[in-house]
Amino acid sequence: MSAPDYAALIDAETWAYIARLDAAYPPDSVEMSIADQRAAYDIMCRVFHAQRPAGVTSQDVDFGGVACRHYTSGDVGPTVIYYHGGGFVVGGLESHDDICAELCARTGFDVISVDYALAPETVFPGCFNDAWSAFVGITAARSGVVVLCGDSAGGNLAAAVAHHARGRVAGRIVGQVLIYPGLGGDQSQGSYVTHAEAPQLTVTDLDFYREVRSGGDASHENDPRFAPLKDSDFSGLPPTVLITAECDPLASDGGAYRDALLSAGGQAVWFNEAGMVHACLRARNMSARAAGFFDRVVGGVAALGKGDWPYA
Repeated sequence: MSAPDYAALIDAETWAYIARLDAAYPPDSVEMSIADQRAAYDIMCRVFHAQRPAGVTSQDVDFGGVACRHYTSGDVGPTVIYYHGGGFVVGGLESHDDICAELCARTGFDVISVDYALAPETVFPGCFNDAWSAFVGITAARSGVVVLCGDSAGGNLAAAVAHHARGRVAGRIVGQVLIYPGLGGDQSQGSYVTHAEAPQLTVTDLDFYREVRSGGDASHENDPRFAPLKDSDFSGLPPTVLITAECDPLASDGGAYRDALLSAGGQAVWFNEAGMVHACLRARNMSARAAGFFDRVVGGVAALGKGDWPYA
């Protein structure tokens, strides 16, 4: 199989974003020490950090014993629980601060970002346990409905929480928006093969993150808390919007998860955005395509929080 023509698939604005990102966080970052990866990632996040929208305030607070950041624009309504990306190795409350603030401003919903523990200091199921503990704490402290949301590793955690919540927390989760999530799909087919060497994320990178997250224990790989696509039951899950990037080995997970939910009688829609790359949320102020990608995210969160399903 010939490699995709990324020069044709990816437009000039997105290539400019890739060049700017690579200058701060190099493509071979997985070969760096964990400490150096985190330092470079933090620098990159500051490079792209956008000014917080007017009217949005935040407070750092613990929920369920987990550090979180609570964003509000003054309205009372749904709560968005956001799990950040970073391969379970990098990232935190600062890395996705502007994304969460903009999501709060544009939807009018409260957004609570979860600072779950990272690998290798904390291996599976530690990161999931933090995600779940924060969810339980948030739903105990706040009334109203919840929309789960996350990007990349955070999309994995959002889905894992949704699966685990069935039969435990009734009626609170009205939807989930999963942004280029890694859900444990079949790496022998689809985008894992076609886009194995995509800009911004490769299959080699995925293997590294999985090894670090698991602590080298492959027995976790069929646990739905680790890989939601490995669940045997997809019934009773909330309406789900999946938004993936075409030029990303994880793209096929979006289609596989959508199909699993639809086959179980659920509601799900998958948007695989043309010419986009993994982590393109950060390109939203540089690329018209990435701005449209973020519009998909905002629209999905807003619709699900209001109980709408405009995707028929």
